[in-house]
Amino acid sequence: MSSPATTVSRPASVAADSPGSPPRLRSSRKRAEGRRPRRSVLLTLLTGLVLLYSLVPLAWLVISATKTQEGLARSFGLWFSGDFALWDNIRETLTYQDGVFTRWLLNTLLYVVAGAGGATLLAVLGGYALAKFTFPGKRAVFAVVIGAVAVPGTALAVPTFLMFSKMGLTNTPWAVIIPSLISPFGLYLMWVFATEAVPDELLEAARIDGASEVRTFFQVVLPLLAPGIVTVLLFTMVATWNNYFLPLIMLKDPDWYPLTLGLHSWNEQAATAGGEAVFNLVITGSLITIVPLIAAFLLLQKYWQSGLAAGSVKE
Repeated sequence: MSSPATTVSRPASVAADSPGSPPRLRSSRKRAEGRRPRRSVLLTLLTGLVLLYSLVPLAWLVISATKTQEGLARSFGLWFSGDFALWDNIRETLTYQDGVFTRWLLNTLLYVVAGAGGATLLAVLGGYALAKFTFPGKRAVFAVVIGAVAVPGTALAVPTFLMFSKMGLTNTPWAVIIPSLISPFGLYLMWVFATEAVPDELLEAARIDGASEVRTFFQVVLPLLAPGIVTVLLFTMVATWNNYFLPLIMLKDPDWYPLTLGLHSWNEQAATAGGEAVFNLVITGSLITIVPLIAAFLLLQKYWQSGLAAGSVKE
């Protein structure tokens, strides 16, 4: 007669991966997984300082936009004055000098759509070609792109002005749009992104199925490059929207001014003989100017973040 089988229960902290393997303690793993990350006081302070540095000018801009011209002089910069004049300032900004602010806004949108949009398109095409095709002189192109990234735009301003002056394009929108089409950093970013985001096996499969290079690019490659495209678009859009020096040397007609140059001309009125000080309109116009940029970053945030993180983890 056989003795009844006895069941021995293992402690909760002991487990085995497979039959016959020695038991393994899990308590240390659970403690490690449940342990909170260490908090660095120094890192927290530095992050707080960066946050303060970023938000204080924005808070000053929002608060100052609610003040009248007289309220700006008699009140503290980071606090409201007695009169809340935000809506009056917005209305006056849009109607001052026969509504020229609206014209400047439309000019800026034109430069962004044509310049930043064209720069993004060229960066996508060039970056994909450099990443997935082999051709003579590819190393030389890489060296030129890296060199162009290192050259500041101000160093090319005078040669660009002289060239466009010979061509008769100064004081026209083309003098701002054409230089904006070239984005060495955007090209380099798309080059790196396309190298990691587009598998070579997927391209070979599309070609074996009989797809042309154009069809492969638009139906296979573009969806994979979407995060990188959004990232490059945001960078070029911000650069074109905030562009000041190039329009300053290229444009003389106020009707073609972008917002940056137009608001600067309003700001300089106070320094001219008989000029009218409209600092409240300059501040309100600056607030209106940054609203589209903030909205674009918030709406495209997830694509932008995924585009920056692409290629950071090697599988």
